[in-house]
Amino acid sequence: MTRQMTGAKMVVQALKDQGVDVVFGYPGGAVLPIYDEVFQQNDIRHILVRHEQGAVHAAEGYARSTGKPGVVLVTSGPGATNAVQGLTDALMDSIPIVVLTGQVPTFMIGTDAFQEADTVGITRPCTKHNWLVNDTEKLSDVMHQAFHVATSGRPGPVLVDIPKDVQFASAEYTPPAKATVSHYQPQVKGDMDTITELVEAIENAERPIFYTGGGVINSGPAASQLLRELVSATGFPITSTLMGLGAYPASGESWMGMLGMHGLYEANLAMHDCDLMVNIGARFDDRITGRLDAFSPGSKKAHIDIDPSSINKVIKTDIPIIGDIAHVLEDVLKVWKARGRKTNKAAVAKWWEQIEEWKTVKCLAFTQEGKTIKPQYALERLEALTKGHDRYICTEVGQHQMWAAQYMGFEDPNRWMTSGGLGTMGYGFPASIGVQVAHPDALVINVAGEASWLMNMQEMGTAVQFRLPVKQFILNNERLGMVRQWQELLHGERYSHSWSEALPDFVKLAEAFGCKGIMVQDPADLDDAIMEMINYDGPVIFDCLVTKHENCFPMIPSGQPHNKMLLGEDASTKDAIGASGAVLV
Repeated sequence: MTRQMTGAKMVVQALKDQGVDVVFGYPGGAVLPIYDEVFQQNDIRHILVRHEQGAVHAAEGYARSTGKPGVVLVTSGPGATNAVQGLTDALMDSIPIVVLTGQVPTFMIGTDAFQEADTVGITRPCTKHNWLVNDTEKLSDVMHQAFHVATSGRPGPVLVDIPKDVQFASAEYTPPAKATVSHYQPQVKGDMDTITELVEAIENAERPIFYTGGGVINSGPAASQLLRELVSATGFPITSTLMGLGAYPASGESWMGMLGMHGLYEANLAMHDCDLMVNIGARFDDRITGRLDAFSPGSKKAHIDIDPSSINKVIKTDIPIIGDIAHVLEDVLKVWKARGRKTNKAAVAKWWEQIEEWKTVKCLAFTQEGKTIKPQYALERLEALTKGHDRYICTEVGQHQMWAAQYMGFEDPNRWMTSGGLGTMGYGFPASIGVQVAHPDALVINVAGEASWLMNMQEMGTAVQFRLPVKQFILNNERLGMVRQWQELLHGERYSHSWSEALPDFVKLAEAFGCKGIMVQDPADLDDAIMEMINYDGPVIFDCLVTKHENCFPMIPSGQPHNKMLLGEDASTKDAIGASGAVLV
């Protein structure tokens, strides 16, 4: 039976057939036919954001917290260009989203028509793939392709640009089962010879470490489960990038905390001194590696990744394995068990003794004294008072983001949403909206800095309209904290434009939006204020006034190897970053 329908109806039908239950969007002239179809159905919920950037970040939060692709619908021209920020963010962090943009009619493309932009040209560098659909006959097929490409292999953002005349015209609808997807079939099974080589390295390693990233979470819950089994069975230490937190539980026996520029002392030193590094779903980002020629100089390096382009891109890999992490880890475990479950137990026990010695440094220690709240203390209390809840944490970008990663523990994947690769200020608030839409009964908290939060503050209107009880936990130091810290380390404490002189009263702002505002500045009042935030059945703006010039430690100064770290409260910041490192900040 053939199904004739308009292009606009095809879009909505394709979304339904792909199992989409929510779309984040903002209407405009070039997508009015699609919005008309959205109006005439009840299966898909539409969340009206206040800015297209907010729509894409919300879709990212939804995708990261569910494992399903997030969907965005925006108009042509400025609607599409406002989405570029979120597309680039999703590309860097491998988040599956499908962005649908309207376009001027096909016969007007290239004429500089009203609200026309070369959307496919602009978004080519910041999408995994994009399409301009100039024929309604092809539209439904492209829609299904878009979902396939976004979610297969290394996930990422895709964009479908749909001219207005294509939306009005009618053609036959192609169901998902008949869509053309054979052109993109990424390799999921790893090479068994190379997997055996990795198992041999695991058997013989004296100072091994598992270095894990967001790819484990992207692979799905099975990958996290298999990772936990492998770590438990081998007894090897494990660390993670910012994006990988939660794949292995923070309470796990082998957990060493996050590594990298603001990672834990023991994790970074173990990375530097290990003899076998097993990279699982991480990309050797510059915030992790530090100085390349001094990065873990004595180790054999294995790299498991579904994206062939990530392997040998930054760091030379001795044991490269291309494949889906769940499939590869399953085979690693099978081969290792079949060969007798061997490890060099005596050497690994000695390695753990060294790690325990590094842990005694207590690199996250701080002293809460006086009448001003330290940001570390604020997050320590937030962790203590919320960890028993069904909790999801989002962040903006900056010092607060690093402190949240350091002081908050994640027991499960998909519970931590942050902008890792691009470092997008303004990400956390709309992301928290996407998470709350996906998990309406959960406690969703966005840990923010006041400057980052203000970048997309308008989304408070979205939270109030859709009764989304997101909690905005703002660490307010009246500074661009991380910028100010770098200026202290690099530029002789010349704080050029890194402070905010005209901040709003966040409590009054909350009231203006029709939600609850809480302000706290005394450490003695902090616990009660946090409990008030948790117990309030609606959105909250929580203004936590903290120490203004607190630095985020530990820290690997730019241009230094992992074993050269600035530690704790007594760290000297004078000339901490040399000329070679200055360009790497």
